[in-house]
Amino acid sequence: MRAALLPCAVLTCLASGTTLAAAIPDNYPTKPIRIIVPFTPGGSNDLVGRVLSQKFHEAWGQPVIIDNRPGGGSTIGIDIAVRAPADGYTILTTSGGIAINVSLYKLPFNPVTDLAPVILLAQMPYLLGVHPGLQAKTTRDLINLAKAQPGKLAFSSSGAGTSAHLTMEMFAHMSGIQLLHVPYKGGNPAVTAVMGSEAQGVFNVITGVLPHARSGKLRALAVSSAKRADIAPDIPTIAESGVPGFEVIAWYNVFAPARTPRPIVTKLNTEINRLLQTADVRERFQTLGVAPLGGPPEALAKYLDFEITRWSKLIKTIGVQLK
Repeated sequence: MRAALLPCAVLTCLASGTTLAAAIPDNYPTKPIRIIVPFTPGGSNDLVGRVLSQKFHEAWGQPVIIDNRPGGGSTIGIDIAVRAPADGYTILTTSGGIAINVSLYKLPFNPVTDLAPVILLAQMPYLLGVHPGLQAKTTRDLINLAKAQPGKLAFSSSGAGTSAHLTMEMFAHMSGIQLLHVPYKGGNPAVTAVMGSEAQGVFNVITGVLPHARSGKLRALAVSSAKRADIAPDIPTIAESGVPGFEVIAWYNVFAPARTPRPIVTKLNTEINRLLQTADVRERFQTLGVAPLGGPPEALAKYLDFEITRWSKLIKTIGVQLK
């Protein structure tokens, strides 16, 4: 239907002596912008969104409002963004869970067709941490321990179906072990559970685990990225610690509602790419343990498709179900 209507839209513009691009105000934005973050305040996704909102305000002089809409594994907030007017004044900053949710929920939207990719914003590794009293000083030790007692080692997560949970499942699958999953309501409670001996291990974003590992309350075994993290170069990767080929990252992105005019998407993409190159944004991201990415909207579209396919295969293979 959209393809059939496009020629008519073009003819209408030509008949009125305008072009599609000219229909977009040159002075966009002229009013406040809302950034929907489908998570609670204080988490890594929220902090990344707040960096973006501050820099948008400085660049364009318009108020930028962070609208936290947690729930449903981020699906509630994403659905609100999907249904928002496609005028460039509502955008979505979310995480890689957007790709996982496709295989876990009966969604009222399709992220591929109902959202317009803006930019692949940044990435951050997960850190595999265990209780310091556990008889596992390396990833290989942990794997051997888990094999000796299948399904006995409890791993906490920020919630069933979250990226952290699925990272744990990927690790168990690729290393041939069975772990007991214990979901909590958020990353901080999941980490606290390990420190309090309610669970033996956890996967969480590196900045959520590293301070506790540095203080001795947790033991850091490995990072989930293909390369060691700049923020913790002394910690090996899981791939080099006994699970070749393992790579999972927390990734952050920006979308707009589908049918947002391309000139607006381009302006948003161009501005964010510029911001990612500034010294203060890179410094803020480094403090958060986040590595800036950037690139054209097409790069986000391609990566979203890759992640949907990847997690769909894992979920089907191991039969992950939400309780």
